[in-house]
Amino acid sequence: MLTKRIIPCLDVDQGRVVKGVSFVNLRDAGDPVEMARFYDLEGADELVFLDITASSDNRNIMKHVVKSVSEQVFIPFTVGGGIRKIQDIREMLESGADKVSLNSAVFSNPDIIYESSQFFGSQCIVSAIDAKKITRYSNVVPQNISKEYVIDSSTEWEVFSHGGRTPTGIDAVKWAKFMAEMGAGEILLTSMDKDGQESGYDIQLLRSVTNEISVPVIASGGAGSMEHFKKAVELGQADAVLAASTFHFGTFSINQVKKYLHDSDVPIRKTF
Repeated sequence: MLTKRIIPCLDVDQGRVVKGVSFVNLRDAGDPVEMARFYDLEGADELVFLDITASSDNRNIMKHVVKSVSEQVFIPFTVGGGIRKIQDIREMLESGADKVSLNSAVFSNPDIIYESSQFFGSQCIVSAIDAKKITRYSNVVPQNISKEYVIDSSTEWEVFSHGGRTPTGIDAVKWAKFMAEMGAGEILLTSMDKDGQESGYDIQLLRSVTNEISVPVIASGGAGSMEHFKKAVELGQADAVLAASTFHFGTFSINQVKKYLHDSDVPIRKTF
């Protein structure tokens, strides 16, 4: 049985790690290079680095920060934010990333998932999906996207782009299935409603996606207790669990989570 992965996430804004609640009210959490070094030594299975304002600010990802972080870690390292074309992906991989996370760029060019997975291999391509529970239907009409992925009366979660700022009018579960079919090697699925709330992962959203696709799914948004990690992998069937606030601000350590999961008979890479 494959081991479940524990992944700290560095949300970076203007060169600093930040963390908010439901994608707003950001507060400083530290220096990305120092934090990357710490998590590598602590036994994280992977590390995710997201430049969360690159797309909304219409700028490129901070390549020098990515390179500095990559020099400090010896675990798989995923980078996302402001990546729009094949050349951007190449530059990130050359800067030390092992994988690249694509989000906003896919809505204007869905073929980039297929093209990049063919060029670099699907193991390098992560489709990041920021999803929010629908309370009222968006009037957004997606461009360049097939109507079969547009939200309808059966849709429960809508996809948002540009760091959670822009509704897309796209059904999150259908989109995840499409991304897997296009060649994404992994789905990074974030519940915007749960983000930073520390009330637990959105198990319903997770199961709705994991029931539909065979590629690995990373659960994101909501960790507040060690039991939440267990529920994400057992009930939500997530292959990996990502967290930020609980690790950044010392609620508990990666080793504590791993020991708890190991003692709960969840397959995990032991580092304690």
